[in-house]
Amino acid sequence: MVIGASPKPDRYAHIVTLRLLAGGFEVVPVGIHPGKIGNLSIVDLNLRPEYSDIHTVTMYLNRINQRPWYEYLLELNPARVIFNPGSENFEFYQLLNQHGIEFLEACTLVMLANGSYDLPISSKRSK
Repeated sequence: MVIGASPKPDRYAHIVTLRLLAGGFEVVPVGIHPGKIGNLSIVDLNLRPEYSDIHTVTMYLNRINQRPWYEYLLELNPARVIFNPGSENFEFYQLLNQHGIEFLEACTLVMLANGSYDLPISSKRSK
């Protein structure tokens, strides 16, 4: 799941969505701006769409814009959350840690380029 997805092709969330698709990953682009990324429609974050089995959330919202979505993201119970540059959030790290969800500060584009994106996660799940 890409949080902060944008229909603007110059945005990193847009680029990473296309790269994830090209890498054979299932992707759910979620954002507040309607539109498409490739053949995928951006799902409206305000609707708090229900999904199960979300492995990775890659974050493209800044820390202030993340606050309204803490509960929603915790309920998704992903295996990990990647905080891309500009989205670092110590407050949210603490909540994720309390729920046994791995988090890391990294660039999803770099992880995809160097092959580290799909490596097994190291933490144990609490749920």
